[in-house]
Amino acid sequence: MKQDDQILDDIRETNMSYLMLAQNLIRQDKVNALFRLGVSEQTADLIASLSPAQLMKVASLNTLLCRFRMDDSNVWNLLTQSNLGKSASTQTARLHANILMAGNFKEAM
Repeated sequence: MKQDDQILDDIRETNMSYLMLAQNLIRQDKVNALFRLGVSEQTADLIASLSPAQLMKVASLNTLLCRFRMDDSNVWNLLTQSNLGKSASTQTARLHANILMAGNFKEAM
């Protein structure tokens, strides 16, 4: 039971960190935040408008608010390739992964 409580505490802490980061990103550069967070403009506006009390309330949920955007095995393969010996190859693989994730973001909108 204690382990379950720790997991729930970790989820709540992660949610709060994620919401605070999201608010900062949205307030600094909304267009960039939409891409980086993978959320719609409407969701971004809602997150940006949350008060500290509302942030705490939402963060206290027992479900993670953020999720992996890399549902594609191609993206995972590009990001985890260990046989990339050259930094240029690594950068190209990351760029390709970002392009694939951007396509997924556009489809979600």
